[in-house]
Amino acid sequence: MKKNVLLIGGTGFAGRHMQQLLSSDCNVIATGRSIDICDIEKLKKLVKDSAPDFVVNFASITTVKESFENPHKTYEIGFFGTLNLLNSLNESGFKGRLLNISSSEVYGHYLEQYLPISENVPLLPMSPYAVSKVAVEALCYQWSRNCMFDVLTARPFTHIGSGQSERFSVSNFCMQIAQIIHGLKPPVLFVGDLDTTRDFTDVRDTVRAYQLLLANGVSGESYNICSGKEVKLSFLLSELIRLSGIDIEIKRNVDLIRQSEQKRVLGDLSKIKREIEWQPVITLDETLADMLEYQLKKLAREVS
Repeated sequence: MKKNVLLIGGTGFAGRHMQQLLSSDCNVIATGRSIDICDIEKLKKLVKDSAPDFVVNFASITTVKESFENPHKTYEIGFFGTLNLLNSLNESGFKGRLLNISSSEVYGHYLEQYLPISENVPLLPMSPYAVSKVAVEALCYQWSRNCMFDVLTARPFTHIGSGQSERFSVSNFCMQIAQIIHGLKPPVLFVGDLDTTRDFTDVRDTVRAYQLLLANGVSGESYNICSGKEVKLSFLLSELIRLSGIDIEIKRNVDLIRQSEQKRVLGDLSKIKREIEWQPVITLDETLADMLEYQLKKLAREVS
């Protein structure tokens, strides 16, 4: 019999890829804005009707910028929304496993001596988004010790791929290049700080890690999901321009620079590799080619 998997906030970027991964083997129920995680009565009904064996909680404000603009909403959705979900599962008699999706943002502005960042590094959140994630992690840990079902946390680093919002830098680069290729703008690409580094993982590898954590992760534990490779944004952009096959001028836009941004990011994946036997398999070149092709096809549909 197929297992029931409930994806809370599961209609966004990673959630859609998670649906695609699980759909052949599981009954997947994914909620979007129609189910407000802050509405506990609707949440209780959803849990009762879906009778999940596994739950993944994606629900969150999605960007650091948005969290600064509305910190109260960030905490309401993150902490109190998760508390509503935990209580709803508990009241339903849930005996399965809840995977909390956190973020590498919980590590904040760490000293470079800590690179690569392991799960044991102190959490130093630098935004309402990150503070919310830290609070939810603590809440989930407490419940993992006091409730009748498993609760564990994933800490994904920067994951990218086809279908990601253009609000995020790599997808935005691809969108601008697609516009240039289609002749909709001059060959000038506007960027923020290209000197920062990030640890990039293809979203398809990331959701595969989620799937393995649902099956084999240890309750109460947190797991980095990352590539273990440090990539400068300038290199990534040069690879996209190479894939485009055209000459593009790069111009810096100060409005795109986050003042509180971490300059270097490199994760340690040894824990999840050792305990869950996961590691990324999709190359960065493959990811970038897929993302650029996605934007080209999307723009072609829009202008046709």
